[in-house]
Amino acid sequence: MMRRLAWAVALFGVGGAAMPVQTTTAFAAEAKRKPPYFASIAPTRARMRSGPGRTYPSTWVYIRADLPVKVVDLYKEWRKIEDPGGTSGWMLGTMVSDRRTAVVQGGIAEMRDKAGFGAKVVWRAEPGVIGRISECGSGWCRFDVKGQAGFVEASHLWGVASDEVIP
Repeated sequence: MMRRLAWAVALFGVGGAAMPVQTTTAFAAEAKRKPPYFASIAPTRARMRSGPGRTYPSTWVYIRADLPVKVVDLYKEWRKIEDPGGTSGWMLGTMVSDRRTAVVQGGIAEMRDKAGFGAKVVWRAEPGVIGRISECGSGWCRFDVKGQAGFVEASHLWGVASDEVIP
């Protein structure tokens, strides 16, 4: 009897009980964020699926870390995303990062030393260039492409709303 009790404590002891609490806490924190919102793809290789589960077929394989995506729906640990081209599907939540990125769209984007049209142009970014967003306001965002940073009009970027404020 004592041996069975020790085995039960080993299986269901403190370590086993902590897992569901951590998982529930993580999902509860995530549930506070309501779609739609912008995020990015975390790894250099991520699969999009036709449904929220590993049994659904892959529809795309992304090989571009930091690609901005819009999260449009949640289902357990799965995120329904939309990419800059308008393709949508499901991706495992661990593949989606809260890191804010954007991609230049439309034409060449001028990166300025300060927000505003009167500021000096320090860089130019072609369509398709992806950068990280660290702050936005008044229609301008700080856009960093591998250390080359400047302020870009939000209307030239996909991955941020034109009226969005990011501290």
